[in-house]
Amino acid sequence: MQFNVKISMTLIAAAVAMVACSKVDAPSATVVKIGHVSPTSGGSAHLGKDNENGARLAIEELNAAGVMLDGKKITLELMVEDDASDPKQGTAVAQKLVDAKVAGVIGHLNSGTTIPASKLYSDAGIPQISPSATNPKYTRQGFKTAFRVVADDVHLGSTLGKYAVNTLKGKSIAVIDDRTAYGQGVADEFTKAVEAAGGKISAKEFTTDKATDFSAILTTIKAKQPDVVFFGGMDTVAGPMLKQMKSLGINAKFIGGDGICTTELPKLAGESMVDEQVFCAEAGGVEGEAKAGLEEFKTKYQVKFNMDVKLYSPYVYDATKVLVAAMVKANSSDPVKYLPALAATADFKGVTGPITFDEKGDIKNGALTLMTFKGGQRTTLAVIR
Repeated sequence: MQFNVKISMTLIAAAVAMVACSKVDAPSATVVKIGHVSPTSGGSAHLGKDNENGARLAIEELNAAGVMLDGKKITLELMVEDDASDPKQGTAVAQKLVDAKVAGVIGHLNSGTTIPASKLYSDAGIPQISPSATNPKYTRQGFKTAFRVVADDVHLGSTLGKYAVNTLKGKSIAVIDDRTAYGQGVADEFTKAVEAAGGKISAKEFTTDKATDFSAILTTIKAKQPDVVFFGGMDTVAGPMLKQMKSLGINAKFIGGDGICTTELPKLAGESMVDEQVFCAEAGGVEGEAKAGLEEFKTKYQVKFNMDVKLYSPYVYDATKVLVAAMVKANSSDPVKYLPALAATADFKGVTGPITFDEKGDIKNGALTLMTFKGGQRTTLAVIR
């Protein structure tokens, strides 16, 4: 019995030694943290979750393919935070990511949270790519860490303004915004474009991004007999607004930016929304051969999450892959080392089209997709660059 115990102890010691040696000899995987921020609570939670899903799909694919940096295989870890579309919460979670020493950040969704958070990332030297914040100020603060993969409000608002006058033939155009950085910004650019095209702004009103009752401002607007109503804001406000426009007998065309250009809008507006009443522009767009890549993404997304793409998830997916591609090019996840490679990104083949950054960090030759709704479905009218 004693002999067997000695043999057993010897075997155990040998096994432990073998495990220890294997741990020393095997190349260890390095964890690289990437932050993602969007509103996963509140009125825009459906869009925030869509963004998060795009990041998760990209990270999953990159880890499956295997990413090597400095001779070591890395494991990408997504740190997800909720900013609830609130600027204060946005800066709080940004500081949390800075303290966690993330290598980069994808987000935020809204301009109102993206802009204040960008100062914290810049101070920490952490690259940030927004997949959806369109207020021009974001990339015009002089921060070398700020990038975005969609066209800004100057492009979006001016395109919609011209469309309202030249195509929709608007004679009396009312403008409403939700007082957020995004809503007010795109409404201002829209107004400038309408006036430059010779159109007339007959009314300017504002609400909030949490409002549900628009009877007062809509009654004021109705007196101006508008044939076009522009709304700078998100779909969760636009849907109820369309319902109340119908109840008040306002039969104007309804136009807005990418915030209302979602697959959820018909559900939020219900039967009050008729075919070809609503026109919108989504920041981004693909044409020709690039369509196949986007359709493939949508199919993968549906299979993975059992839901359709809402709006920005393809841009989040591309932003995540652009960030990691820069790390690979620089052979490092150290922001100081890979930031120059990120800034030099040129002709990256994304599912949303080619991505090249200009000197401000904006996407060059950014596209816009003009859309309307028929039968409760978005229908593309044109892709404009």
